[in-house]
This record gives sequence, structure tokens and C-alpha cells, in this order.
Amino acid sequence: MRFSTAILILLIYQGLSAQSISILAQKNNISFRGMSVVNDKVIWVSGSGGTVAKSIDGGKNFTWYKVKGFEKNDFRDIEAFDEKTAVIMSVDAPAFILKTFNGGESWKIVYTDSVKGIFLDAMEFWDNGNGIVVGDPIDGLIYVARTDDFGNSWERYLSKKMTSAVEGEAMFASSGTNIRRFSNLEAIIVTGGKKSRLLIHEKWMDLPIVQGSETTGANSLAIWNVPPKKVNIVVVGGDFKND
Repeated sequence: MRFSTAILILLIYQGLSAQSISILAQKNNISFRGMSVVNDKVIWVSGSGGTVAKSIDGGKNFTWYKVKGFEKNDFRDIEAFDEKTAVIMSVDAPAFILKTFNGGESWKIVYTDSVKGIFLDAMEFWDNGNGIVVGDPIDGLIYVARTDDFGNSWERYLSKKMTSAVEGEAMFASSGTNIRRFSNLEAIIVTGGKKSRLLIHEKWMDLPIVQGSETTGANSLAIWNVPPKKVNIVVVGGDFKND
């Protein structure tokens, strides 16, 4: 959905008995929404103004990039595979997905769609190269596109069973965390707006969370202890215009 929140890139260091938070980097007039942590050294972030940043030393230093030709685009999510390879998502019509193979120096358009009403919200990838991007509903169906080659090519996915939305239901572009991989074959999705639901095992479940207006509902989830172990899921949300 078309809302913006500025964030700082923070490092949380957990010691034996205490925690401390320090500002690693900040950029004036840029709203950061996407982050991908590859390992303890490699961190990528993405944001407004066509901005991408990368650290290869655990956040001590960041290299800043303006994606050529996309200086006015808002990159709401980023998925990185290593310090050279990453995929970024530009949300609004026309929507773009771009990929870099040289550490952010240049970017290749790997997917675009200018269908009326398109607004991409989040991406998620599996280790085997499969990936998914989701967006606000169009003609009653949540927008879904999929890849099986680490984002080199994409194809829109249409399934009334899986993607049918109810009136007023949408998603929030919340750092790519309204969709998370669940198993080697499955993802879990949460929605918000006038209706807030969770998609799991190809079935929709109503969420016991505040909903009913465009700014309410679930906007993020976390999963740990993936199958076949016991699965734990936390969903957060509320009304971000009414703290």
C-alpha cells in the first residue's frame, strides 16, 4: 500500500549481559524500507530516490548507489544472494524488478508490468532459486509473480484459490516481511486493510487483529523452527495511523 516510513539502519550488539544500539548510517531525505542480510559481513538496503546501499564489513561502512535511470523510483524490498548479486523491487506502475551481478554498479531489468493498479509489496526467495513477489490485489486477485532461477526471469501467477482477495484487503510494503518462506515449497502471507488474513497450507485464516480500515491489519510476520519441527509464527500489526 502507498504509505512511507523512514527508518535508520541499526546494529544491535548483544553482549553477555547488556545490549546497545548505535546508528551505523543515515541518508537525508531517503526512506529505507528494504533490507537483506546475507551473513555477518554483507548487508544490503534499498529505499526511495532510486537508492541502494551495501556493506561488506558488517555495517561499519556502506557504499551508496543511485540506480541509473531509476533515480525517482522507490525500491521497497531487496533480496541479496552475496556481495555481488541482489534483486530490487520498484513498486508503482510501471513496476520493475532489477538485478545486479556486479555488486550494484549496474542493474538489469528482469521483470516489468504496467497493468493498471499494480503496486508490489514484498519479495521472498528460497535457497534453491525459487522466489515470489506479491502485490496489492488487481481485479480481486492478489498480485503474484514467481521465479525459479534466482530472479533472472519472472512469470505472473494466477490462481483464484490461492490469491482471491476480499473487498478492501491489501498488503503493506513492510521490508518484505508480510511474506515469508515456510518450507521448501510453501510461503506464508499476511494481509491487512479492511480485512486481515493469513494464508497457510493453501488456506486462508482470519486473524484476530484490529482491522476494518485501509491502515489497519497485519503487516509483518516471523517464522522459526520450520517443518518438520514444531512451527512458531508471530504476526504483528495494528493501525499505523493511530498508535
